[in-house]
Amino acid sequence: MVASEIGFSLVELAKQTRQASRQLAVLSNHDRNFALEAIADALTSATPEILAANETDCQFAKEEGISQALYARLHLGETKLQAAIAGVRDVAKLPDPIGVKQIHRELDQGLILQRVTCPLGVLGIIFEARPEALIQITSLAIKSGNGVILKGGKEALRSCQALVKVIHQALASTKVDPATVQLLTTREEINQLLALDEYVDLIIPRGSNSFVRYVQENTRIPVLGHADGICHLYIDGDADLEKAINITVDAKTQYPAACNAIETLLIHQAIASEFLPQIALALTAQGVELRGDEQTCQIIPATPATETDWSTEYSDLILSIKIVDSLATAIAHINTYGSKHTDAIVTENSQTAETFQNQVDAAGVYHNCSTRFADGFRYGFGAEVGISTQQMPPRGPVGLEGLVTYKYKVTGNGHIAATYSGNNAKPFTHKDL
Repeated sequence: MVASEIGFSLVELAKQTRQASRQLAVLSNHDRNFALEAIADALTSATPEILAANETDCQFAKEEGISQALYARLHLGETKLQAAIAGVRDVAKLPDPIGVKQIHRELDQGLILQRVTCPLGVLGIIFEARPEALIQITSLAIKSGNGVILKGGKEALRSCQALVKVIHQALASTKVDPATVQLLTTREEINQLLALDEYVDLIIPRGSNSFVRYVQENTRIPVLGHADGICHLYIDGDADLEKAINITVDAKTQYPAACNAIETLLIHQAIASEFLPQIALALTAQGVELRGDEQTCQIIPATPATETDWSTEYSDLILSIKIVDSLATAIAHINTYGSKHTDAIVTENSQTAETFQNQVDAAGVYHNCSTRFADGFRYGFGAEVGISTQQMPPRGPVGLEGLVTYKYKVTGNGHIAATYSGNNAKPFTHKDL
């Protein structure tokens, strides 16, 4: 691949990031944590400047007719910014993910095998209009010893530029090369980034279904991420209805633009006539539009749901409702229409809950709690670089463990393979140390 094919300047930027990442990978945990604390302090000091840039982004986005869901993700605000800064400090407190001995084994006397964790190298992160995602991703990348090339949504351009400027200034006073963190600013650079398989080790896209699919189909670089967040909540016949109401309202309305907000509510027919009027009242009070199957519409006022509704991620105050005749039917619906993100059950029957959690195919399967807990910060990861719905690990919220790989180190003393082959082969000891 020659520079003229994908843009020489971006190749040079990727080379710089690769070199900076190699230097970062050999820094001590103390040095990486010091850099994170410097970033947190700098972001705190620059809060007015960052919020002003975000406010400008929000104003332009409104004028462009941005959707309510995207605006909610774009708007930073002091509370969201301070939470992101706290996340940087939390990441610094986490155990060092680099250099962990996963295997320490004697193959034979004086011949020692170790499997040791190490950074991936360079991450390419393409994310939607969520400025705080840039902070989370950068902190995780530095802690895990990885360089990162970031491309935010056009709506968040000024916010991202302000954040990276502050981060670069902070890193300049540490042992971490500012070139470890790079920001792309044009849409054309996305395709160029996807072609940099020689320099970028993992792409993590965070955006719409169609965009994630596009990324997956247009790069040779491994891709980690999820295309949809179609989350379900099933209210079982043995549910505590007060719990069910509180959990449903939280899972739908606490932050409807989030990928872990529920899009479909399933209700067992045994409690539908009692529960539906109560939950409809609670949800409509929060401005939720209800779409229901035929049975639902016979009990409460709701827009008739179509087949498309069951496979739609609204990311808004819209909820589809379906009445089911059994746990098996609920599980079958979820496994048919779900996106393998996060699904939950409300029930007081522990056996029913266990069956649900064992049979629903999703990265997160919850019992008697809101799907909104599907989050790296809430899991104690400090932050997350994204959520993966793939079957292979890492799965669910991806923190530090998803940003490291491992290498095998073998140390001998003149050992040769011939000693262990043939008629007089010496046996291996294979003793864990």
